[in-house]
Amino acid sequence: MKNVVIYARVSTSHHDQNPEVQLSTLRRFCRSREWKIEYEIVDHGYTGGNDKRPGLKRLMELARCREIDAIVVLKMDRLFRSLKHLVTALDDFSALGIEFVAVTDNIDYTTPSGRLFVQVLGSLAEFEKSLVRERTLLGLQHAKAKGKKLGRPRTVNDDIILLLYQEGLSQREIQKRTGVSKGTIWRALKACPKNPSETSVEKPNDFNVENSEFECPTNERLLGELKSDEKDNMSGDED
Repeated sequence: MKNVVIYARVSTSHHDQNPEVQLSTLRRFCRSREWKIEYEIVDHGYTGGNDKRPGLKRLMELARCREIDAIVVLKMDRLFRSLKHLVTALDDFSALGIEFVAVTDNIDYTTPSGRLFVQVLGSLAEFEKSLVRERTLLGLQHAKAKGKKLGRPRTVNDDIILLLYQEGLSQREIQKRTGVSKGTIWRALKACPKNPSETSVEKPNDFNVENSEFECPTNERLLGELKSDEKDNMSGDED
């Protein structure tokens, strides 16, 4: 006699989403096979795309511990969030010697036809992945041929960072105002030419810079702020 776990999932608490409807069908199926139900697992209020379901986590733990011989669900979409997830999970179940049945989908991994069907699904998933990879590569090549710069666009340029610094804002204050990382701010300030005449900065209208002649930030100020940040971080750790 096989020891099995039956799994049900409902997305909402609405009356037509009662998990008992799924469970009763699964129980009848297991009785017809003379399988012993060791566990009944239900995920309430979770969509199929949510991979943080506590019931799903528990089911996978039982599978890895090999406490069950088979997993029975009403439909494949009750358990799996995508075709890729289905194929990967079934491969894992197969490696662990655990059978899988989706009752109303007529998917019975315990039969040759069921295993063949899953292999076909796996081939389709691999084909889909290859198409996506090929389209992505062609798109990148096309964009590169047109001279487009690839990668994430810069939302704040170095000139704005330098102007804010000239106004007297610290690196931490610039980070809060612009949302860029400390590393980006540091690199922008360190890249400032040593000769102010080499720097051409056009002031935006919403900036109030009293001195139009740009002054390159000194190493002393940069290092002073860095030490101040380190001291603040150490104080925070002690708290």
